[in-house]
Amino acid sequence: MRSRSENRPRLDVVVLGSGTSTGVPTLGCSCAVCTSGTPENQRTRCSLLLSSAGRNILIDSATDLRQQALREGIGHLDAVLYTHTHADHVNGIDDLRAFNMHSGQAIPIYGDAASIAVIQRVFAYIFDEELEPGYRPRLEPRVIGGPFELFGLLIQPVPLHHGSGSSLGFRIGPFAYLTDCSAIPETSLPLLRDLHTVIIDGLRFRPHSTHFNIPQAIEAMRELHVQRIILTHLSHDIDHHRHGAALPPGAEFAYDGQRLFFLL
Repeated sequence: MRSRSENRPRLDVVVLGSGTSTGVPTLGCSCAVCTSGTPENQRTRCSLLLSSAGRNILIDSATDLRQQALREGIGHLDAVLYTHTHADHVNGIDDLRAFNMHSGQAIPIYGDAASIAVIQRVFAYIFDEELEPGYRPRLEPRVIGGPFELFGLLIQPVPLHHGSGSSLGFRIGPFAYLTDCSAIPETSLPLLRDLHTVIIDGLRFRPHSTHFNIPQAIEAMRELHVQRIILTHLSHDIDHHRHGAALPPGAEFAYDGQRLFFLL
């Protein structure tokens, strides 16, 4: 007889990139972190892979998507979720073409109305049906305004403040991904109740105008009683091991290639 846990769907999560918009090492920098050679201090631009029941869902086509996909052996993508449209989160979009070529299928991309509009404007060549096929990704834009089901997963978008702008986090069961945020609106707090693990923006220890710093991110998650807090979108101010040893219990730094799983 199978146990209850064996009957529950499993969600696998891979941190494809844990770095800020410059990546780490940062070009032209000779600081101790950028020159350390420590694998956990080598950070590509922020993105995440969700896998369940043979389906792969990418969160953000980061600038380093090709490098990340090769490193993790990603053979196919079934959908992309976009948090927002800053360059480090979308500029790998052309690399999605390789997955079209492999599958022969268009890839649905999901985002709020503003993000989808920006993607269609900035990458207009992708959506120009008069251009020759094969030289551009085949993408199907889909606007989301609330929770939706994708390949058997219930995905809850979580509106966030990102400085004077906005971004979307995503919650799936006991897990949430909240990158690029500086505050959580009161209306989003009920969407984040009873979480076990959150990967959240924690740029550095010093304050920043558009990102949580590390104390702010930890405090925000403590108020929600999150058991495991994983800080991402890390700058070269952060040395993974030296600063990680001083984090409070239950908090840790993300790193490229980090793997998690959840039973839903």
